[in-house]
Amino acid sequence: MNASKVLAAAALSLLAAAGAHAETYEGVLTVNSGVSRAEVAPQAVAAARAGNEYGDSASAGAQAFTSTADRATIQAEAVAKAHDPLASLDRRAFYRDEVPQAYKKPSVSFTRQAGL
Repeated sequence: MNASKVLAAAALSLLAAAGAHAETYEGVLTVNSGVSRAEVAPQAVAAARAGNEYGDSASAGAQAFTSTADRATIQAEAVAKAHDPLASLDRRAFYRDEVPQAYKKPSVSFTRQAGL
């Protein structure tokens, strides 16, 4: 019984040793380029000065912007939005994303009235 266990262990270790095969190191590969260093240097300088062509515009600094809207129109819209009491209601803040009827059409005025 012990002999069969020893034989089985020896067979398994032989199979494991045969299966473990490592790759050989072939050294650093040489690059066979048709362009000399003197020809590549100006291209490298031009690429470095061009910046990151694939970068996003967040790092590009201030961008020029020309508006097509009239200043008075934008100001009138801003004043109207500032005086609207329901403008800041977000429907996501309510149950089932639905603004209750009490908020849709106010029955009371949100502005102060002088009591005469």
